[in-house]
Amino acid sequence: MLSFEPYGNPTYFALLGVALLPLMIGLLYGKRSRLYETLISVFFLLLTFGGPKWTQGVALIIYILYEVALTWGYAVYRRQKNSGPVFYLMVILAIIPLTIVKVTPAVDHGQASLIGFLGVSYLTFRAVQTMMETRDGTLKNYSLMTFLQFMLFFPTISSGPIDRYRRFEKDYRSVPSREKYLGMIQKGVRYIFVGFLYKFILAYYFGTMLMPKLEIMAMHSRGGFLNLSWPVLGYMYAYSADLFFDFAGYSLFAVGTSYIMGIETPMNFNQPWKSPNIKDFWNRWHITLSFWFRDFIYMRLVFWFMKHKVFKKPTTTANVTYIINMLIMGFWHGVTWYYITYGLFHGVALVVNDAWLRYKKKHRESIPHNGFTQAFAIFLTANMVCFSFLIFSGFLDKIWFTK
Repeated sequence: MLSFEPYGNPTYFALLGVALLPLMIGLLYGKRSRLYETLISVFFLLLTFGGPKWTQGVALIIYILYEVALTWGYAVYRRQKNSGPVFYLMVILAIIPLTIVKVTPAVDHGQASLIGFLGVSYLTFRAVQTMMETRDGTLKNYSLMTFLQFMLFFPTISSGPIDRYRRFEKDYRSVPSREKYLGMIQKGVRYIFVGFLYKFILAYYFGTMLMPKLEIMAMHSRGGFLNLSWPVLGYMYAYSADLFFDFAGYSLFAVGTSYIMGIETPMNFNQPWKSPNIKDFWNRWHITLSFWFRDFIYMRLVFWFMKHKVFKKPTTTANVTYIINMLIMGFWHGVTWYYITYGLFHGVALVVNDAWLRYKKKHRESIPHNGFTQAFAIFLTANMVCFSFLIFSGFLDKIWFTK
């Protein structure tokens, strides 16, 4: 049986074009065939999780049944009661599979979990946010079939972007006007072509051609302070470029395909390298993930701390929550010292950034703000982010601890 990584080769895109054509014709004439959308979703899920990856496919099926049972069961319960302990129990149960997947490599000598599959993190985020919005009362009409379509929407299943149930449901249950849909096709095709440039040309150059050479040079240049050298600096920039172009390219493929299907999946990147500070960076980088952490971890922790008067000052509450929030993000990437340090680094950076912005606001008359200071802020932020990506890459672990 054929097996493909999503958006991984020309054959995948050829099959995608053929499969989407009838759907496009239907939408242009004001009709959306949910049966056909389901069939092509199943087809592309089989391409992704079938063949040699059949164990991941089995894990996906079991996982979906498990999460559907939890979210549906909680939606039924929530219509009658709103117990805090029950809600917390359901959220814990929902994240247990992801926790097992993330912890297993750390405790089992790098072995992947048997229940892991491509996209388990992003599906968990969708399930948990659906449960939280059900508890809040913002999601009142839980539909089992719509939730299945939301969870198994194939363009975004492997690596996002992370959509929201209510936003997805609004698009899924409607048909855009012909004029609007023609604009969506135009955007979708443009996103896909830009994705080709990012992923198959720029990311290939930085990740496949440049990084291995810099890695060899860096390994041979060890012996100085902390084994750091100019090739390590070059690796830092090359890795940062590869990470951006590879992931942004994938995200553009996912968003472009979604648009062609009449679903306005949110964008994941918005010129992050133009950010003048770290908070603005997280408003532009992996947007759906950072907003998910903001809405469902950061804001809820702030509310809980303030409700229980844990800290006297609001600034202390915000600072502690920044660090907890980003540490959780670090642990989510994996249980290694460099992922955890990466999360802590960004948590502290957000604390320092807020302190600077408060100081700047109080002393705005004495602190210049012009084109030069703006350019310097962007330069400083970009380099700080690149350094954090060097930590994230695990390359420091290699040059420090590999003999």
